[in-house]
Amino acid sequence: MAMPTDPGTQEPYRLAADEVAATLGVEPERGLSAMEARARLDHYGRNELTAEAPTPGWRKFLAQFTDMLVMLLIAAALISALQWFLERDSALPYEAIAIIAIVLLNAVMGYLQQARAEQAVAALRRMSAASANVIRDGARQRVPSAEIVPGDVILIEEGDTIPADARLIESTVLQTAEATLTGESLPVSKDTAAILEDAALGDRHNMVFSGTAANYGRGRAVVTASAMQTEMGRIAGMLKRTPSEVTPLQEELDRVGRLLGIVVVAIAVVMIATILLVEDINGLPALFDVLILGVALAVAAVPEGLPAVVTAVLSLGVQRMARRKAIIRRLAAVETLGSADVIASDKTGTLTRNEMTVRRIVTASGSVALGGTGYAPEGKVTRRGGGEIDGALLVELRRTLSAADRANNAVLQEQDGCWSVQGDPTEGALIVAARKIGLETDALRARFGRIGEVPFSSERKLMSTVHADAERQDLLRAFTKGAPDVLLARCSHELVGDEARPLTELRRAEILSANEGLAGEALRTLGIAFRSLPREGAPAQGGFDHRLEQELVFLGLIGMIDPPREEAKVAIGRAKAAGIRVIMITGDHPRTAAVIAGELGITENGRAVSGADLERMTDAELDWTVREVSVYARVDPDHKLRIVKALQREGMTVAMTGDGVNDAPALKAADIGVAMGITGTDVSKQAADMVLADDNFASIVAAVEEGRAIFSNIRKFLRYLLSSNIGEVLTMHFGILLAGVIGLRVEGGGAVVLPLLATQILWINLITDGAPALALGLDPAAPGAMNRPPRPRGEGVLTARMWAGILFVGLVMATGTLLVLDASLPGGLIEGSGTVGYAQTMAFTTLTMFQLVNVFNARSDERSAFAGLFSNRWLWAALVMSLLLHAAVIYVPVLQRTFSTTPLSPGDWLVCAAVASSVLWLRELSKLLTRERDRAGR
Repeated sequence: MAMPTDPGTQEPYRLAADEVAATLGVEPERGLSAMEARARLDHYGRNELTAEAPTPGWRKFLAQFTDMLVMLLIAAALISALQWFLERDSALPYEAIAIIAIVLLNAVMGYLQQARAEQAVAALRRMSAASANVIRDGARQRVPSAEIVPGDVILIEEGDTIPADARLIESTVLQTAEATLTGESLPVSKDTAAILEDAALGDRHNMVFSGTAANYGRGRAVVTASAMQTEMGRIAGMLKRTPSEVTPLQEELDRVGRLLGIVVVAIAVVMIATILLVEDINGLPALFDVLILGVALAVAAVPEGLPAVVTAVLSLGVQRMARRKAIIRRLAAVETLGSADVIASDKTGTLTRNEMTVRRIVTASGSVALGGTGYAPEGKVTRRGGGEIDGALLVELRRTLSAADRANNAVLQEQDGCWSVQGDPTEGALIVAARKIGLETDALRARFGRIGEVPFSSERKLMSTVHADAERQDLLRAFTKGAPDVLLARCSHELVGDEARPLTELRRAEILSANEGLAGEALRTLGIAFRSLPREGAPAQGGFDHRLEQELVFLGLIGMIDPPREEAKVAIGRAKAAGIRVIMITGDHPRTAAVIAGELGITENGRAVSGADLERMTDAELDWTVREVSVYARVDPDHKLRIVKALQREGMTVAMTGDGVNDAPALKAADIGVAMGITGTDVSKQAADMVLADDNFASIVAAVEEGRAIFSNIRKFLRYLLSSNIGEVLTMHFGILLAGVIGLRVEGGGAVVLPLLATQILWINLITDGAPALALGLDPAAPGAMNRPPRPRGEGVLTARMWAGILFVGLVMATGTLLVLDASLPGGLIEGSGTVGYAQTMAFTTLTMFQLVNVFNARSDERSAFAGLFSNRWLWAALVMSLLLHAAVIYVPVLQRTFSTTPLSPGDWLVCAAVASSVLWLRELSKLLTRERDRAGR
C-alpha cells in the first residue's frame, strides 16, 4: 500500500477530523492493520528521538588543553626540555617538569569542574511514554510507544503520557498539561473542531503533543507525526543545531593567549637580535647558545600560573554561587552573568508562582478583593471601594464560594507548612478562596454531600455537581461553574442578599461588563450559579446530565491569576538599578503577560508582541522590535530562539531563564542559560549553564552580583600577573642590553650573564606570584557593584587603561631591580663589591618584593591601594607565605644550590624592601592623577 500524504504539510489542526483520517489513510473505527503498521514503521522509522553518542571522557579531558594559554605553556615546556637535553646542566629538566605539572593540574581542575556532556536529547527521550493504547485491526491493543506510526489511532485516558503528536477525533472533557511545551500554566481543554486560521502551538486545542500528559477526561486521536517530526522532536533538532555560545571570558582569555603568543615570539626575536648586535658571537655553538637563550627568555614572558589561577578562582566562585542557590554547570559561564545586559525570563513558574490565586469576586451587591498569593489559605479580604463586608454582600460572598468549593474535584493539602493542590489548579484556587473567608471543607462536605456530577466539556464550557442538603431534606442543590457568558445565558435569576431576583437585560449587560473589566486586568474569570431541585423524582446517582443546567440562579463572578512572585518584583528593581533589562517571554496570553509584566515593573506601556506577530517579522524588523518591546507572549520554541539571537545581534549579553522543554533551545543559545531546579524539566537543566536551586528569580540577581565580583577579581589577578611578567621581561631585556653599563660580566670573559636565572623566574611565576594571585580572586565585591551598568560586550577583560597601568608598573619594577643589581656589582653606574651570584640574589629578592607590594596596586586602576586594605585576610596570609617561601630559597642549603642563591643580611633585605616600595608610591601618584582627570572630564 502506498504511504499516506505527509500530514506535516497539511496543517492537521486546520482540517476536519475525517479529512485528517482520510489523508493518513486510516479508518478511525478500525485503526491500522498490523501489516500496514509494520510497513509504516519501516517507512517512517521508530518513534524515538535520535541521540548523539556521548563524548568520551578522554576526549573531554584532552579538550582542557585546547586553550591558547595552555598551548603556549606546553610549547614553553617543550622548549625548556630541549634546552635541558642539549645542555644537561641538571639531573632532570626541573623547569619543564614544573610547567607540565601546572598544565596537568589546570586540566584536572577544569575536567572535574566542567559539567558532563549534555544529555538534553536523552532527557527528552525519558519524557516519552513507554507504551500506548491504540486501535489496530478494530481492536484495542497496547503497543510500545516506539512502534507508534503516523495514522495510528491512539486512545488517551487520564494520566497517560501522549506518545506522539495527534489530531483529536473524539474528546470527552479531555484536558492536557502542556506547560513544559508551551508555557501555558493551566491545563488545556481539548475538542475536535477544526481551526480555520493559523494558530500558535498553545492555541491548537484539537491537537495533542508528544511528551505532554492527559490530566483529565479521555479522547481518541489520529497520529499525525512521530519521532523527530513531532513538536518535541523539533525541539530536539533545534538543540542539536544550536551551537553552545562561547562566553565573553573564554573569548577574552583566548585573545590574551594569542597576544601573549605574538609577544613571546617578538621577545625571542628581539632578544636574539639584541645579543647578536651588542655581543661578539663567534662560531655555531655560540650562536646556538644565543638562540636557546632568546627562547628561554621568551618563556619567562609566559604567566605560567594564569590558567590554573583562572580555573581555581572560577571554581571558588562556583562554590560561593552555590551558597546563594545558583548551581553552575559550565565553569567559564560563572563570569558571564556579571556582564549580562538582558535577562530574558519565562513567566510561568519563574516570575510567577505557578499557583492560581483568586483576586476578585463580584456579586450583585459589590466587589471583594482577596489578598495573599499561592495556595496558602491566608490573605486579607477587603471590600472594593472601602467599607465592611456585611449584610447582603457577605451572604452573596459566602454562597458564591460555597458553591465554588463544592463544584470541585481538587484537594488542598498541607505538609510541613507547605500548601499544595492535588488536581486542577483553578479548582484549587477556589478552595483556597473559600478558606480565606472562613468556609471549612468538613462543614461544607457535611451539609452538601455529593450525589452526582456532570463533568466539564469544552462544548458546554460548564461543570456541575449535585448535592443533598442536610438542612433541607426535600431539596437537592446543583452547583455550576464555567465560562461567564455561557453560564449567564442559562440563568433566569440572580442572588441578591438571600433572595433570588429575576435577571433583567440591564443586569445581564452589567454582569458581562464586569466580566470584561476583570478580563481587562488579565484575570481568568469563572461564573458561579446554583439551582434547587425537588428531591422527589430526581434521577438515581449518576443519572444527572446537562439538562439540569438551566433556570439557574447566578451567584457571582470570580477572577483569578497566576500571581507574580513578590521577591521577583524586588529583584527586577535591583536588576534595573544595575543597568540590566528584564524581558518576559511566555507562552501565555498577551493580555495576561502584559498585566503581570506591568505589576513586576518590566514594562510601563502594556505592549506585548505575540508569536503570530513574530512569525510575520523579518530579522531586521525583529532586531528593531527587541530594542523597544519587553513582553513576548504566545511564543513557540523557535520564536524564543529568534528573540535571543536578535538581542545578541544588538550586541547584548543575554541570560535566558526557563523551566520547560520549550525553553531548552533558547537556553542553549543564550550567553548563559538559567534553568529552574525545582520545577524545571531535565531537558531545560541539561541545556542550561546554571540551575537555580530555589526557582527564585531573585537568586539570578544575587548571582549577577557574584558574577560581577568574580569578573572584577579576574581583572585584578590578570593585572597582577601580567605586570609581574612585564617586569621580568623588561628586567631580562635591558639587563642584557645594558650588561656592560651595569657591570654584568663574567670576570675574564665577555660571555653573556643573565640578570636572573630561568629557574628563579619560574619560581616567581609559579610559587611567589601564585598564592597572592589566588587570594586576589577571593577579594570581596567592591561597594556599588550593583549600581553601575554592565560592561559593554566589546570591552575586553584588559582595557587600554589597564594595559597602561601594567606597562607602567612593569617599567618601575625593571628599573628598580636593575638598579639594585648594578649597586651589588663592581663597576657600572653604582659602585658595588658583590659577586654575580650575590647580585642575582639581590635582584631576585627585589623583583619578588616588587611583586608582593604590587598586589595591593592590582586591586584597582582607580581606587587607592589603601582602600579596604585589610578586607581580604587571605591576601595577607598569601603574602606571608610567599615571603617565607622566598626566604627558604635564600637560606635552605639544598634550595640555595638549586636556585644559585646566596644568603642576604638584614640590611640587604631593607634595601630590597625600600626599593620595592617605590612601585606602591609611584602607582598611587598615577592613580591620583587618573582620578583627577576623570573628575575633570565629568
